[in-house]
Amino acid sequence: MDLISVIIPYFKKKKFIEEAVNSILNQSYTNIEILIVYDDKDVDDLNYLNEIFNLNKKIRIIVNEKNIGAGLSRNKGISLANGKYIGFLDADDYWHQEKVFKQIQFMKENNFKASHTSYQIIDEKKNILDVRRARGFNSYKDIIKSCDIGLSTVIIEKSIIKDDIKFVELKTKEDFVLWLKILYSGIAIGALDENLTFWRKLENSLSSSFFQKMIDGYRVYRKYMKFNSLLSLYLLLCLSINFLRK
Repeated sequence: MDLISVIIPYFKKKKFIEEAVNSILNQSYTNIEILIVYDDKDVDDLNYLNEIFNLNKKIRIIVNEKNIGAGLSRNKGISLANGKYIGFLDADDYWHQEKVFKQIQFMKENNFKASHTSYQIIDEKKNILDVRRARGFNSYKDIIKSCDIGLSTVIIEKSIIKDDIKFVELKTKEDFVLWLKILYSGIAIGALDENLTFWRKLENSLSSSFFQKMIDGYRVYRKYMKFNSLLSLYLLLCLSINFLRK
């Protein structure tokens, strides 16, 4: 049973972090380590995390010297991870207990180095708001106009992370760049169409800010994919329309 390292960047999610971590610890797949990357200057929550998780040998808490954002925190976690596989979970989301077992089995059977799953969108009280169905991607062109991969559903082989294939420094859409870079390198992203992740939609989260998404969406295309300004604006329009349709 190969080791999977699960990376959780942490910034002011005290209300949800225990549920997120327990959903990993309760997986039927047991060869797991958890790396919580603490990205908050306030030490109060750090004391809380140490209180509830410090005795669990599967959990490591990594403290950033300064706030660097979720994407760079994930990169730091990946660099310190021991697993063959890397899983990503945001601190306010959680997993179905069979997720890791089913997803790694799916990847091995189909020879995928990266995969994602379908997921349910829930509110703060766990009411189901919507469902996102996973579909497979073979080329960056399949996803260029719409980011249809839920971060907390993704598992990849650590070996595919390179200097030019990693999270970037954006407030939102930092994961979109990674999926595009993986696909651009010729690595397919497989789709397991089972609801194995619960993605919590919070009104005050960065992911809910349309204006921030617009700014970062343009940077995805112009700065990181190096498209010209006209093409970047066209793709941003497509991305925005698809976002509003969801």
